[in-house]
Amino acid sequence: MNIRLSEELKMLKEMAYKFAVAEFTPHIRECDEHEKYTPEIRKKAAQNGLVGAWIPDTYGGAGAGILGNAVITEELSKIDMGIGLNVVAACFGCESIFQYGSEEQKKTWLPPVCAGDWVSAGAFTEPNAGTDVAGYKTRAVRQGDQYVINGNKMFITNGTVCNFMVAQCITNPDQKKHNSFSLIIVPADAPGVTRNKIRGKMGIRSSDTAEIAFEDVKVPVTNLVGKEGKGFYELMHFFDTTRVMVSAQGLGLSEACLETAVKYCKERTAFGAPLGSYQLTQKKLAEMAIMIEALRGLVYQSAALIDEGTPDYTLAAMAKFYSGQTAVFCANYAVELHGGYGYIDEYACQKWYRDAKILELYEGTKEAEIMTIGRFLQTK
Repeated sequence: MNIRLSEELKMLKEMAYKFAVAEFTPHIRECDEHEKYTPEIRKKAAQNGLVGAWIPDTYGGAGAGILGNAVITEELSKIDMGIGLNVVAACFGCESIFQYGSEEQKKTWLPPVCAGDWVSAGAFTEPNAGTDVAGYKTRAVRQGDQYVINGNKMFITNGTVCNFMVAQCITNPDQKKHNSFSLIIVPADAPGVTRNKIRGKMGIRSSDTAEIAFEDVKVPVTNLVGKEGKGFYELMHFFDTTRVMVSAQGLGLSEACLETAVKYCKERTAFGAPLGSYQLTQKKLAEMAIMIEALRGLVYQSAALIDEGTPDYTLAAMAKFYSGQTAVFCANYAVELHGGYGYIDEYACQKWYRDAKILELYEGTKEAEIMTIGRFLQTK
């Protein structure tokens, strides 16, 4: 499948990059050092159609599709993956509302996020269950026309800055595990919700991450997303889609590593010749470039297939797995090629190195992606 970006997507790609250069660059160091979230940048991004860009214009989005959202994510991540995440993940959790929510839910919750007024979150991971989605313990007990929710969530993106979250809860404990869960919209200011920011992260430090506790939190039954007892399958579909966005993060970061490394190797001399003239240096740059182009094909193709209505979620899992590998590989080489300078914060390489690792951990660990791909191969 040959993916060629339309002129409209090329313009979107260029606009996203210019936005990131202008708006991210002055704040990168401060946000990294002080773990500072960037609401002003998110609001400006929304004004430019960069928040929830995949959401149709009917619900306030730019209607750019999954491929459009991927190229936005790629370009923002070239400049800073953490601040970029504050933009592209401001709608995190909205995917489930769009895929399974009622028309009223879509019209209520999606437009304010696209406008930059609200932020959403996906409250899924728990202290003792991450990739093991079926191991979640948070309970939502129905009492009349309300659910009463109790439990804890961990490593929640946008956790302390969101206006609402889509939470995975056990609603049908008597059913088999995969039929016991439901997705429920929980306003962040509901009584009984406690949110604590997690500090000291290795990378993407400007992105907000939190631990959340639910203590007798009451929400109306109308906040149920989709069908009761179908939350596990709905969440799996959610991840099938959002993996493409995460894969695009790795693509953008890897491109930044290569571009910076090439520039440095042209300028830096060693033993009287440019660093880039040495065969070992060229090997490292070439390997980075090859991996990046292979990753671009996986990301763009998996995104385009979703937009065409013929998704290949195994391909999306491949993109996610290879994205983490490529980003970590390219960041490592960028540091090595910069030598001692790559190890100090005067140069961006060390930050890319720290940021890259999360791509092998969140939105499904690399091991989980391998299991997904491996199972598929044995069904053919």
